[in-house]
Amino acid sequence: MLIALSAPLLIDAQCQPTADSATWQASATQNPSTAQPQFFDEPKFTVAGVTDTSNPAGHGTAATWRTKEALTKETVSLAKGEASPASPPAASSIATEKSLREAAHAPGNFDANHRLGKLLLDEGKAREALPYLEQASRLNPSDYANAYELAQAYANAGDYEHARANVRALLAHQDKAELHHSLGDDDEKLGNSLEAVHEFQRAAELDPSESNLFDWGAELLLHHAPEPAIEVFTKGNRLFARSTRMLVALGVAWYSRGSYDQAAACLCQASDVDPNDPNPYLFLGKIQDIEAIPSEGISERLKRFASLQPESASANYYYAVSLWKQRKSPEDTTTSAQVESLLEKAAHLDPKLGAAYLQLGILYSERNDFPKAINAYQKAIKANPQLEAAHYRLAQAYRQTGDKSKAQHELQLFEELSKEAEKQAERDRHEIQQFVYTLRDQAAQPQ
Repeated sequence: MLIALSAPLLIDAQCQPTADSATWQASATQNPSTAQPQFFDEPKFTVAGVTDTSNPAGHGTAATWRTKEALTKETVSLAKGEASPASPPAASSIATEKSLREAAHAPGNFDANHRLGKLLLDEGKAREALPYLEQASRLNPSDYANAYELAQAYANAGDYEHARANVRALLAHQDKAELHHSLGDDDEKLGNSLEAVHEFQRAAELDPSESNLFDWGAELLLHHAPEPAIEVFTKGNRLFARSTRMLVALGVAWYSRGSYDQAAACLCQASDVDPNDPNPYLFLGKIQDIEAIPSEGISERLKRFASLQPESASANYYYAVSLWKQRKSPEDTTTSAQVESLLEKAAHLDPKLGAAYLQLGILYSERNDFPKAINAYQKAIKANPQLEAAHYRLAQAYRQTGDKSKAQHELQLFEELSKEAEKQAERDRHEIQQFVYTLRDQAAQPQ
């Protein structure tokens, strides 16, 4: 059973950094080597355990729940970062590696083994790095840098048990943030979610860096603990007001909690912090795609996104949807024509963007142009056969044209896809353990 929260966490939902954090940010920009954020104060929540639940706390329809899950996973990916393709090693690096390989064959050469292992690890060759780092460890077990790099090599090679054992051995002698963070990563990979979040928390307490705070909050969000995640991301935003991913994560946490207005405010602010970063716009677009509530603020940002990235299919699509939801009535032909133009451009830029064809079909259906609507829905299904709404809409269009057999066929496909999507959602719910948490101060004062 989940512990019920008798009162929500009282947090500033406006996504506005405090004056102190703005001052600190200015100082950090001028002299990043000396700027240090204030110590992260004790959180007002306690993560007590995990539970496997098939009915996690949430708001709205199954489609909304799936959107929350997708946004959460994408938020976590902001913490991990996308692996960039390894660049070909420079000639000097190749020469260095060759000389180090030769030197590493000499018995007792700690420096050569360590340097070669580190070089290979930095190049993304964890498995190749392991023998050299292990040899260096045998030659000098007390060398911290080599021991830490050996643990990283084990983790990068997928041997999380060895990685965790090495990190724990280091922690027995040194209580360092990077060790706790590394241990948190290893525990999460091994399915020890509760231990992982405690390690991420300890890393943030020892070193309240942007990455440590973000990863702590992301771990909480991943395990369906939006209130604690909101607290962490809010404080992270106060310390790192220029971090767009912190604001994006805060917005997703509010959305997971069911607070749409706060989510939109945070994501809009994130897009203002760095207008050229596509992530805030993409998150905004995905939320407004599922939510019925129109927002002028969202529409203004998505207009800017389309202006800054005119060749982005997503930018054109999301701006079109925002305009569609801002219409005053179906008789607004000017807006309808603009929406049609944007959707056609999005579909041209990315023919596999089934959602653009789906929205075009909806537009044509509203005009009672069912032949064009049917054609658009068919293209949507061709681009994405799993698009449930396209099958449903196509069934309705066939019914309007009197083709009852085709309508029934599409409706049956819609029902089958909906059932399969719900089964997959059920499997996803069981895969991620949900944190049980309590608030330390139910009557917490506003921050």
